Amino acid sequence: TTPKELARILHRLLGAEEAVPYTFYVGEEEVTTTVGAALGAQSAEAVVSVTYVPQAVFRVKSVSRCTSTLSGHTDAILHVAFSPDGRHLATGSGDATVRLWDIHTETPRYTLKGHRDWVLCTGWSPDGRYIATGGKEGALFVWDAALGKAAATLGGHRKWVNALSWEPMHAGSGACDRLASASKDGLVKVWHWRTGACLHQLSGHTASVTAVRWGGEGLIHSGSQDRTVKVWHAREGFLVRTLEGHGHWVNALAL
Repeated sequence: TTPKELARILHRLLGAEEAVPYTFYVGEEEVTTTVGAALGAQSAEAVVSVTYVPQAVFRVKSVSRCTSTLSGHTDAILHVAFSPDGRHLATGSGDATVRLWDIHTETPRYTLKGHRDWVLCTGWSPDGRYIATGGKEGALFVWDAALGKAAATLGGHRKWVNALSWEPMHAGSGACDRLASASKDGLVKVWHWRTGACLHQLSGHTASVTAVRWGGEGLIHSGSQDRTVKVWHAREGFLVRTLEGHGHWVNALAL
């Protein structure tokens, strides 16, 4: 008797209207092929107790319609980021603006203007008070999310900014004043945005740096089109290790 046959018998005995998957056991042995195989050396002439255990059923409903549309940008949207509390959304666009949206009312709170070219990346500070944006012109802006005004402008990359990452709140002082930016110029820069100082310029990649992640243990990870991932010491700014093995560009990182 196979598990499918046991399931049919069980459904009939239980009078179940909907078929539920079950796992069957003879003692501690799972019935995977037949009851005879699960019995092993035991006599088939004896009374055999078969235990059934219902399996979890996961039903995923497909998304069949768009719930809302946020209109306002006049060019392609190139990057989006939700605030840590999930109440606001930042969108960076090819129209050189950043829009902050209220998710509940689905209306724009602010339109942030300052970039001279495409806005390629956005990132909220861990406390949700600030948002950093990087543009094709190589500039990095930090905006006050409550006021909708620029709190700092950081320049120094020779080419566009591909990615940015804030220092985790628990890894620093909790002031959310440091972030890292990655650029097509092959550099990763660590900034203290309140003073405008570039704390470290991490050089070592031989091509565009496409991704950067600031980890919770004092390390910054960067991925590049040179097919490597480099790990840097966030405080001291030195290279810890290089991870090699990819056959093509490293486009994204996850920690």
